[in-house]
Amino acid sequence: MKTIVGVRFKKPGKIYFFDPGDLKITNKDFVIVETSQGEEYGEVAIANRSIPEEKVVAPLKKVIRIANKKDRKTYEENKEKEKEAFKICQKKIQEHKLDMTLTDVEFKFDKSKVLFYFTADGRIDFRDLVKDLAAIFKTRIELRQIGVRDEIKRIGGNGICGRELCCCSFLGNFETVSIKMAKEQNMSLNPSKISGNCGRLMCCLKYEQDVYEEKLKRLPKIGAIVKTEDGEGVVDSVETLKERIRVKLKDSEGEYFYKKYDSKDIKIIKNVSNDSIDPEEKKHMKELQELEKLEKMDETKAKEDEI
Repeated sequence: MKTIVGVRFKKPGKIYFFDPGDLKITNKDFVIVETSQGEEYGEVAIANRSIPEEKVVAPLKKVIRIANKKDRKTYEENKEKEKEAFKICQKKIQEHKLDMTLTDVEFKFDKSKVLFYFTADGRIDFRDLVKDLAAIFKTRIELRQIGVRDEIKRIGGNGICGRELCCCSFLGNFETVSIKMAKEQNMSLNPSKISGNCGRLMCCLKYEQDVYEEKLKRLPKIGAIVKTEDGEGVVDSVETLKERIRVKLKDSEGEYFYKKYDSKDIKIIKNVSNDSIDPEEKKHMKELQELEKLEKMDETKAKEDEI
């Protein structure tokens, strides 16, 4: 077993494991840790805890110390400098007539580097901008292009559910989302109804997907022929989470009627493939294909950034 603490540098944000050494650290403490880019200031999200060694990516960086008043003051000073740097960079972007949107600025705790985050439709030649910024701030400058999801995460906002966006409140990492998930969850296939503030598929589509996939393996598809206590019929609709099946049946006089059954009370005689395209999907086919294309581009870029 290995003793770790979990530290978060942004809220919300990914939690990273560090070696606390002999320090007894509690949740919500602020600490100074060693990272590949120098010392950083972060908040403890997981207090001292022992976990299996195989869950740790070795070697673990160390917690240098629990943050003191001087560290807190340095952190707050950096936050003020970030606001000033944002205004300066925006002005320089306009002077150089660059087609890019500045979204955030981050000072490293030890001031060894200043990162400027931006969005743009394509590649930007910002070499002259970097030179100007380096001359002003007298430190290393890094301009980092981010995706639209990261941009919205930094800006903030509310979703169509009325709550604060998941990426702004608790979501540490973005996971792959697909049109297939929306289809399997019987969601509207109108892009405007399944897209978030970022213009990409809503992250919440991922939350219940594992449950849907597990249930859909056992449930009949629409159009399947099934046996019920009232005779054979055709599946008209499926309530996946409740595992309730609506079946179209024919009575003794040849009239059709509908009845719902629990999945355990019916037997599948002949299932069908689920390759049919519903009218809404057909109507928005081009937009859905473009949305899927953007999702794959974002996924590819995220993998490149990790490398």
